[in-house]
Amino acid sequence: MTKSLQELGDQITAGLGGSVQAAVNFGELTLLAEAADIIRVLTYLRDDPECRFVCFIDICGADYPEREKRFDVVYHLLSPYKNSRIRVKVQAEEETQVPSAIEVFPAANWYEREVFDFYGVLFSGHPDLRRILTDYGFSGHPLRKDFPLTGHVEVRYDDEAKRVVYEPVKLVQEFRSFDYLSPWEGTDYVLPGDEKAKS
Repeated sequence: MTKSLQELGDQITAGLGGSVQAAVNFGELTLLAEAADIIRVLTYLRDDPECRFVCFIDICGADYPEREKRFDVVYHLLSPYKNSRIRVKVQAEEETQVPSAIEVFPAANWYEREVFDFYGVLFSGHPDLRRILTDYGFSGHPLRKDFPLTGHVEVRYDDEAKRVVYEPVKLVQEFRSFDYLSPWEGTDYVLPGDEKAKS
């Protein structure tokens, strides 16, 4: 299986003029492409008779803040004709605009919006690039590694105002008392429900 994937990777690399790098890891073929070439790469993978990756599965992101090109935009495709999957990775900086894949795979629309919403990756040529899963007034991109775990604001319904209210995050004091003891030793305080246990 790995040999056939390596052969497919070599054929794709030759067909695209060496503008991509192919690698087989963990039994899966991965292509590394430049952001500017992504439309040409995806079109080739869809239309070439030796590939026929016509089924668009998804796009996801990954954040590596220590790298110069911080984000990976990862495309997953399936070829039902060849019974094969492929992953295409593109690296992007915060300001880099990755060309939208909607003209090749219309299903990319909402996936690109999700990557924009969670990571802040910009897609040039997207017809409606706006948040899709977070709230309208949401600040930041929650899957970036530098995003605070508690978020910036908390949301609650105010009975007096009869509307949803956004407030800065406040941690309740009881959640600030960390004991840092080994889970095998137990805590110095009685956990709710433990008072019923026999000594």
